[in-house]
Parts: sequence; structure tokens; C-alpha cells
Amino acid sequence: MNAQSDPAPKREGITPDALLHTGAGGDVTAEDLVLASGRDINPKNMAWAERRLAEDGPAAIDKLLP
Repeated sequence: MNAQSDPAPKREGITPDALLHTGAGGDVTAEDLVLASGRDINPKNMAWAERRLAEDGPAAIDKLLP
């Protein structure tokens, strides 16, 4: 082992909880919601996102993400 090696092994494909956040504490745009849902940005999806934001506010993005 050298002095720069990590003490804990890295597991690929797993994101640490400390890095998971939605940012719902700030402004969430319709574009943010479309991208978080994995959809393409187009007029139909933007209209869907705008309806979701109108109904749920910024918490709409929290409902999409684990």
C-alpha cells in the first residue's frame, strides 16, 4: 500500500448517500423535471413537467428520484 491509497474499497455503480440530493430546496424548472424523468426535452414533455410543477411544486422532482 502506498500513502495515497483509499482505506475503503470503491464499489462501482453505487453512489454514496452523501452525494445523492435533488436540489429541491432551490428553484426547480420544467426542464429539470423532464431531465430527471429521463425524457427528452420537447413541447409535450415540457407541458407534462409544467403541470407536475403546478400540482406538486418543487417536490415534484423528489417524487421522481429515489
